[in-house]
Amino acid sequence: MVESKWANRWIWASIINGLFATIWTLYFFGPIQPTPSPSRVIAGGSAGTWLFVGYISYIVVGVLATAVTALFYYHIEATLNKPYSGLNNILAWLHLIFGNIGVIGATWLMMIAGYRGGAALLPTSVGGGGLNIAQVHEQILAPYPYWIEPFILLVAAGALLGGLGYVLQWMKK
Repeated sequence: MVESKWANRWIWASIINGLFATIWTLYFFGPIQPTPSPSRVIAGGSAGTWLFVGYISYIVVGVLATAVTALFYYHIEATLNKPYSGLNNILAWLHLIFGNIGVIGATWLMMIAGYRGGAALLPTSVGGGGLNIAQVHEQILAPYPYWIEPFILLVAAGALLGGLGYVLQWMKK
């Protein structure tokens, strides 16, 4: 049986992201939670929605899509018997590195911003900050999009470079 070194790398990346997702899950929804509780922050809506969107996006893209990406590499390297080398190997590395750094950066910042912003909106009686929406957007959320955007662009660059590598590898004789 032909082995796929790139499928293995992507599966390992998915396993590591799955471990991180489990840690986030335990932190947010386990027996020892921060105050106010993340479930209260999410239920509060508004800025707390960022927490939910970042968490779900990390599971879908960071864990599931990373595992599915391994199938593409497996197909090319094992099924088509075209192991990566040269420029295409570099493109695959960039795909793996940019994609994973970008996903972690973007989604984790979304989770942190969502928790901080959502918690600040909650009343002080439940451990929140008691701020209004304008205060939360100005004082907490305003800088986050400037940091999230480059990570999203990094994911996109990784996907484009990896896609280019797929096509070039597929077309090899």
